[in-house]
Amino acid sequence: MGGQVPAESLEARPLREDSAPAWLELHHAVERADATGEHADTEEFLEVLADPKLDPDRDSLGLWDGPRLVAYAVLHTPHGALDAARFQGDAQVHPGWRHRGIGDRLFAWLEERAQARQAADAELSGLRGELLLEGMADQEDLAKLAERRGFTPCRWWFRMKQPLDGGRPEPRPAPEGTRLVTYEAAYSEATRLAHNDAFRDHWNFTPFDETDWQTWVTGAKAFRPAMSRLLVTDEGVADKEVADKEVAAYLLAEESTAETAATGSRDCHVGYLGTRRAYRGRGAAPALLREVLRTARDAGYDTVSLTVDTANPSGALGFYEESGFVVERETVTYTRPLAASRPS
Repeated sequence: MGGQVPAESLEARPLREDSAPAWLELHHAVERADATGEHADTEEFLEVLADPKLDPDRDSLGLWDGPRLVAYAVLHTPHGALDAARFQGDAQVHPGWRHRGIGDRLFAWLEERAQARQAADAELSGLRGELLLEGMADQEDLAKLAERRGFTPCRWWFRMKQPLDGGRPEPRPAPEGTRLVTYEAAYSEATRLAHNDAFRDHWNFTPFDETDWQTWVTGAKAFRPAMSRLLVTDEGVADKEVADKEVAAYLLAEESTAETAATGSRDCHVGYLGTRRAYRGRGAAPALLREVLRTARDAGYDTVSLTVDTANPSGALGFYEESGFVVERETVTYTRPLAASRPS
């Protein structure tokens, strides 16, 4: 494939809304070749390009053979980063065009763009800079390319899943002082604040501001508020307004319609599960997880899934294993220091 056009002659231009069909075609080719299990549709790519903090003209690169997208790269800037400016790179090369230097070209572009982004940001320029890339743990081509470009593996992630073909599990009581409610929009801000508190001791944590929260969480196409649950506390005041109540813990659910279409199986994905530090150790997470296992089964889902950092400081991996989840696949995050970065 692609033998008529030398790799160095591919046309380079940014990704735009009208690129989504070609982007999806490339994604399907990669999924078939690498068995990533990551299914998508054009709406998901349009969501990426619609991120108000992404400049597609500068933060995306497509390599084109006529109307066919051969490879792409997108760079996400960690606005509001605390300990390090870790830029997230997303890149893929069509299986028929690999081993022709295109991956090196994408990596070089990501590094250059990340360095420019960091230098132009007054807050990020004072932090240590890194470029991150993710891929399947068994993807040898990516591992070799990453090593050649000076990347090292720094984090491993398990995608875990539990079938809902057994009996309906019994509920677990909400911790004392809290009550279980279904997510509604009035709780959005309280849930965002709870998330920022729950994850501030986790690796690569960047607080969600209101824009990012709306873009990537509550406004995402995959978000399922009806399947999402919160543990709220009224702090002893029964008539407080909903927006004033504190969220002690939360479980925000997602569903990929593209995955359902590709596999014929409905999966309720636990996108976010966290407990405020003051409420840890009281059984909040088990109560929420048990509830989603009950309600997902009743709603016609076939499985419940989640992704966990294997080095999660809260011991989440062991908790999920004890809860009946098994590893479906493993991904790895690679990191490389940005040459122009300087520590504060």
